[in-house]
Amino acid sequence: MSIKLFDETSIAMSRRLALNYSTSFSLGIRLLSKECRWAIFSIYGLVRVADEIVDTFHGYNKEQLLMDFKSQTYRAMEEGISTNPVLHAFQLAANQYGVGQELIEPFFNSMEEDLDTSSHNAQSYSEYIYGSAEVVGLMCLKVFCNGNKEQYNHLVPFARSVGAAFQKVNFLRDIRSDVEERGRVYFPGVDFNQFSDSDKYGIIQDVKNDFAHAYQGIVQLPVGCRLGVYTAYIYYLKLLEKIERTTAVDILESRVRIPNTQKIALLAQSFVKEKLMGA
Repeated sequence: MSIKLFDETSIAMSRRLALNYSTSFSLGIRLLSKECRWAIFSIYGLVRVADEIVDTFHGYNKEQLLMDFKSQTYRAMEEGISTNPVLHAFQLAANQYGVGQELIEPFFNSMEEDLDTSSHNAQSYSEYIYGSAEVVGLMCLKVFCNGNKEQYNHLVPFARSVGAAFQKVNFLRDIRSDVEERGRVYFPGVDFNQFSDSDKYGIIQDVKNDFAHAYQGIVQLPVGCRLGVYTAYIYYLKLLEKIERTTAVDILESRVRIPNTQKIALLAQSFVKEKLMGA
């Protein structure tokens, strides 16, 4: 028996993480071409576990756990194998598609910030967004471009905007739980106890700019990955629009959601629009 079975099982575990933790992301990933789908699931697995360490592993030594996970990630990449299935799947994708330390290190830096940073100024906020979200978009872009350096370099700014837009929507949606459960306020200059419609408006205008820029890159993606990315884009855009219609007071009271039935409708809408984009 070869290691192929372990490879497949490791990728399946990362896929299961996506299915269990995020119906919206897993839906988008499943719409990618088969050639790159496994790699995006594998990237998601690494990101999800790191995020869970800092967000939900309460009562444990998060700093040590994250440090160990980071060192094990680099070791897996160097040796081309790991006994941790999530890290094994990630190194398969990273080594095949050229996801290197220049993207992985900023990601872990942002995860480490979550352990001891409760608020941000403009600079630290920008750096955190880059490490926690934009580089994840760039990891995925490495897969989508599959070694085409010219295409990758051209699409980098747009991929960063995709990651930034999605992350900022997450921050808006989760502003209450971030404060109450994790003691964090991500938006610079925002006082959670006095969060107002004016605060919300300013944030939303910034996110809309990210979405507009991101769209310009999505329509230029390779055909095999365009529908999956566009579906995630539409989901987050609709979530932003729902947040925009919700008062600041209500956002602090309950988490804004998109029902599963509406997600299916968004999928159909994405499919039609993607066809119109010339796929």
